[in-house]
Amino acid sequence: MVPSFYDEGALVAVLTTQPLDRALDYKAPEGGCHLGAFVEVPLGPRKVLGVVWGPGKGDYDYAKVRSVLRVLDAAAMRDEMRAFLEKAAAYTLTPMPAMLRLATRAPGLGDPPSMRKVYRRGPEEPDRMTDARRRVLEFMNEYGDLAFTLKELAELSGVTSSVIKGLVKQGAVAEEDSPRDLPFPPMDPSRPSKELTEDQARAAAHIAKAVQSGAYGTTLLRGVTGSGKTEVYLEAVAACLTAGRQALVLLPEIALTAEFLKRVEERFGARPAEWHSGATMTERRRIWRMVGQGNAQLVIGARSALFLPFQNLGLIVVDEEHDTSYKQEDGVLYNARDMAVLRASLLGAQVVLASATPSLESWANAESGKYTRLDLEARFGPAVMPTMRTIDMRGEKLPSNRWVSEELKRAVDQRLERGEQAMLFLNRRGYAPITLCRACGHQVGCDQCDARMVEHRFLKRLMCHQCGETKPLPTVCPSCGAEDRMAPVGPGVERLGEEAVALFPDARVAVLSSDMYGSARALKAEIETIAEGGADVIIGTQLVAKGHNFPSLTLVGVIDADLGLQGSDLRAAERTFQLMRQVAGRAGRAEKPGTAMLQTYQPEHPVIRAILAGDEEGFWRAEAAQREAAGVPPYGRMAGIILSGPDVAQVFDIANALARNTGPLLRVGAQVFGPAPAPIARVRGRHRVRLLVKAGKGVALQGAIAQWVSQVRLKGDLRLAVDIDPQSFY
Repeated sequence: MVPSFYDEGALVAVLTTQPLDRALDYKAPEGGCHLGAFVEVPLGPRKVLGVVWGPGKGDYDYAKVRSVLRVLDAAAMRDEMRAFLEKAAAYTLTPMPAMLRLATRAPGLGDPPSMRKVYRRGPEEPDRMTDARRRVLEFMNEYGDLAFTLKELAELSGVTSSVIKGLVKQGAVAEEDSPRDLPFPPMDPSRPSKELTEDQARAAAHIAKAVQSGAYGTTLLRGVTGSGKTEVYLEAVAACLTAGRQALVLLPEIALTAEFLKRVEERFGARPAEWHSGATMTERRRIWRMVGQGNAQLVIGARSALFLPFQNLGLIVVDEEHDTSYKQEDGVLYNARDMAVLRASLLGAQVVLASATPSLESWANAESGKYTRLDLEARFGPAVMPTMRTIDMRGEKLPSNRWVSEELKRAVDQRLERGEQAMLFLNRRGYAPITLCRACGHQVGCDQCDARMVEHRFLKRLMCHQCGETKPLPTVCPSCGAEDRMAPVGPGVERLGEEAVALFPDARVAVLSSDMYGSARALKAEIETIAEGGADVIIGTQLVAKGHNFPSLTLVGVIDADLGLQGSDLRAAERTFQLMRQVAGRAGRAEKPGTAMLQTYQPEHPVIRAILAGDEEGFWRAEAAQREAAGVPPYGRMAGIILSGPDVAQVFDIANALARNTGPLLRVGAQVFGPAPAPIARVRGRHRVRLLVKAGKGVALQGAIAQWVSQVRLKGDLRLAVDIDPQSFY
């Protein structure tokens, strides 16, 4: 049995966040230390963060073993959390230090509680405005009443600290003393909720009973868009808080949280902790510490919130569980939906997977009885599901620079005359996906990637959506030198916005795309303004398909409904079906009925027909039958092996060596496909080669893959990544 406390001088194994292949032995410090304690240890000339993981191995001269420098002032990592990190690492084939980094993503964890200077927006205006001062004040106005440290405010505003101190003297910025980490205000689960429908009440009672049982279970909460899934799982949160346990609600997009936080505050009388990339470092540290001490009862967060050190987690809600943003595609390759189920199973917590269009994996788990399934079939209140129609673009004769059909234009005009909102949806960011020379046909590509650069006219630059590289819009062809012959080809949302302004000159047009806002908070503010009627025509990408409620929106027009059906992705049909249903669900969420119109060149395509018919069960059954026949997820197992490096020949040599020596995989009945260049074969100057492993449903694939890839020795700048259950194949 592993002891829970180690006396001074005892050997302890400390797992650090450094890229090492094992935990290292140290001597317990003066006063000893607990199992799971966060500690600071010497590593070479540096001091690094670590966690006491168990007793030391003792395979090194005791006299030469160094001591733990100090035990940090933070709640020790719980047994459940260590088990979760170990199992997640084993499943995803991730080194343990990388998993520990996910669990320690907050600064200053070892700093003692103390007072510090923080800065808020003050009541005055400066007597003289400079560019630097304007940046500070605009930034602070955007973030409302939030406080920042001097260093944070200077870095985020792009100014020196002296600029901020000057604004303090002018009264435009207020300086205060504040405790470093304050508990979050208590939530009140006894506050009255909204009146629930019979369906909602039945579902809420079922989940609340499961939460109060203190046992593990997963529920798939499937409800049509606008059916009130949020109200149902907020009742589950109330039951969890009443039982004295903490709750976590995961959301796929930061922009979703503005409206959601208001609803939570109305329901529980206090604002929850909010964890995502838009949170400042100061907020992150506070949330991390308060969650560990039990002083944050409810956390609303992005996927990484799953790795917070909860003291007593009783419920995890994964909203829009089908969303692809729950899969992390770089660094540690994990799916937060699946990891939520794993974590809950280890601590006797409930999981609620909520979606109008569940992933086929969750649907299959519910069909097999592994998950409980609850359905909400009707929209809440007077709202009804939108009417769905297609516009057959094969019969349309549009000019080359037009993408909105005449039929869709007439429908938008009708909404505008009635004072209602219309949305035009195109799942393509930027202005145009291709910039082409009309003299020689050259298409401008990224210098670092095998990808075309996308014109972003709002930024006045071309951008690579793979690596983020940008360059100015060219006036001369980089290939043939022809002047003024460069032309944008195809539409992005910015170009669609330009067309909407021309087609509807009297309308207020708003383009919603993550590229066009400086921060997540600015995007949230714009979405709130639109929901309150601040725009007549909304142009949006996939961002607008998720959870937003625009009460006056009665028409959704999808510009290219066929876009997602192209390519060889095994989930192409599923994702197109989900996206189109989600987008259509934005229409008619209040008293006025809605219509969704899909512009398509393939109106007879089975996916388009299924979307129109609204036959979700029929679609899932047909899709499931195809996947089962092919032996692919969720009825088989897959893993992607991605090799990369600056020299394409070297990368292929390693990949071919792996493909020739598949003994460990053959022993478990797995097949290997490849090697082949990845669909995007070069990213950030690195050549990428893929192998795909396919195996039966019950195969212990991870052990076989670990043994297989251990045959190769990677030298220099070569890298190998294993993606268990890949969601994308680029």
